[in-house]
Amino acid sequence: MTQNTATYDVCAVGNAIVDVLSPCDDAFLTAQSLTPGSMQLVDESQSAALYAAMAAGVEASGGSAGNTVAGIGSFGGRAAYVGKVAPDTLGGVFSHDIRASGVHFDTPVLDGGAGTGRCLINVTPDGQRTMCTFLGAANQLAVEDIDAELIGSSAIVYLEGYLFDPAPARAAFEAAAAAAHKAGRKVAITLSDTFVVARWRAELLAFIETSADIVLANEGELAALFETDDFDAAAAKLASMVEIAAVTRGEHGSVILSGDERVSIAAYPVARVQDTTGAGDQYAAGFLLGVARGLTLEQSGQLGSLAASEVIAHWGPRPMVKLADLAAENGLTLTV
Repeated sequence: MTQNTATYDVCAVGNAIVDVLSPCDDAFLTAQSLTPGSMQLVDESQSAALYAAMAAGVEASGGSAGNTVAGIGSFGGRAAYVGKVAPDTLGGVFSHDIRASGVHFDTPVLDGGAGTGRCLINVTPDGQRTMCTFLGAANQLAVEDIDAELIGSSAIVYLEGYLFDPAPARAAFEAAAAAAHKAGRKVAITLSDTFVVARWRAELLAFIETSADIVLANEGELAALFETDDFDAAAAKLASMVEIAAVTRGEHGSVILSGDERVSIAAYPVARVQDTTGAGDQYAAGFLLGVARGLTLEQSGQLGSLAASEVIAHWGPRPMVKLADLAAENGLTLTV
């Protein structure tokens, strides 16, 4: 099977999470014993206590890979999503939002278990986000939720690194990668978070070496993966393990490596960074759609950079304008 036979450009497997975003100051983070810029897992009671202490905010369907496929839908791409929600209010919100983005989503809901996952995101005035995630139903994703036919009909299957935390979801993750390769498709993975990398460094390296074709990471995650602050050395090492490595560098744009090719992509200028939640997710949306459509690495990276610039200019992790229109305005193509 070749990519041009695919029903979907990208099928993502991730934690189905509803984000709750609130503004805060550094003193609030200190008072709550939170490490600025981190993501940590919390249980249901911790989540409830933090939610009660947070300022008024906004609720938005999120989850890293869910944000990415919503972005692909906004570009006019064909996307599918595999993730677990509960039959509760937040589960209904998530399901409605992702389908409204044009994304195929039919994973069976979790019956009789934990509630839908939520991520409490406190955003400081500089736009940095500190996240506390109660996974709930999301980490009950299991191997039986992986539809091999759906995976096989997608040019790229995109796996969220956060799934390395719960063991059942990690098994589902591995099943999805196996189904993709059996169908001759590409497997992409995002490293998701430096703390995820620290917890599962050996396992992630093994998975990347044996199962990944494309890796997306930010500078911090790359450094954590190879335990070095030498960016060029770490990037070269990652590139030697996979077909394509794309590393984002915040305001400095991104670097994409494939074989001997190295492409630097500038960040699109933003008048004011409001909230960095979803920046990497939207970069992945543009980049993966470009790769799935057979665009050059430079074109794919530009689509990613454009999508990231849109999302950091407002609250929330998903686009507020149609990315297809934004691409057209900036002279970027979605076809070869």
